[in-house]
Amino acid sequence: MPPPPPSDGSRLPQTIAHRGFKAAFPENSMGAFHGAVTVGAHAIETDLHLSKDGVVVLAHDASLKRCFGIDKKIADCDWSYLSTLRTLREPQQALPRLSDLLEYLGQPGLEPIWLLLDIKARDPIVDDDGDELLGRTAETIGSVPTTRPWKERIVLGAWNENYINLCREHLAGFPIAYIGFSVIYARKFLGQPGVHFNLLQKTLVGPVGRRFIKAAGKAGQSIFVWTVNDEQWMEWSIRSEVDGVITDDPKRFLEVCGRFGGTAGTVPRARRIRAARLYVGALLMQVVYLIGVVLLWHRFSTVGRTKRVKEGLGAVKA
Repeated sequence: MPPPPPSDGSRLPQTIAHRGFKAAFPENSMGAFHGAVTVGAHAIETDLHLSKDGVVVLAHDASLKRCFGIDKKIADCDWSYLSTLRTLREPQQALPRLSDLLEYLGQPGLEPIWLLLDIKARDPIVDDDGDELLGRTAETIGSVPTTRPWKERIVLGAWNENYINLCREHLAGFPIAYIGFSVIYARKFLGQPGVHFNLLQKTLVGPVGRRFIKAAGKAGQSIFVWTVNDEQWMEWSIRSEVDGVITDDPKRFLEVCGRFGGTAGTVPRARRIRAARLYVGALLMQVVYLIGVVLLWHRFSTVGRTKRVKEGLGAVKA
């Protein structure tokens, strides 16, 4: 987790490698993770899914189609089959397990690197059941030794309140980050101990976002923003004093941080025009998302019902 900011406000956001060093390697591969560490990323963001036989693997999509060219779902395949696959993108890479990444990061010298996990269990109909995925995740984390406790190195990403509660149930004491694109929904978690924010960067542009960043900072809650690949948005993130920037290109972001002067001199007119267009686009996108949140508020609150709840075997703790 990022350290608290110094009193002089000089801390730069931490660099969080989105699915590893995705700009240079196949996403969510050991090559991408190694590459992120090599260029100096502070943290790695990755995604969790379950194989048919209950192995926690690192993949963004529920399907193997986009990255591996196989028209099958991960949930329908055993690990013995998944382990034979190689990415379409060069340099070809295998599909890793969570245990593979933890064993790598458990090596001496890599203790400062932390993980931001995106738990792909939004809906049992299309993704994994939250209970099962988090239970297997807890088992995997517990099976891999580390000199620095994993509670200090892993942040659990959850897409709504149901999954936040499941994280607390299965991995008590681990920090959690609400993942989303709605500041309105995120406000539900302001002031909740152990809960941070992993938000779509463009939703924080403008006065509403500035107030939210300030409120979260006052409450001691970190804000990470995704997915930031444009240099002007990288600079905006630095100026906005977010705690971490999730990017496909951690090397580029570190370079921007290295030359960032806080208050630059005269900005060229073309750059100002482009920045204005970016801001207008971000504000228009916020309007679209606001409409979507209003229309789908019930879904935001109910998605993620687990097998236990659906079968009447118990309720998720409030």
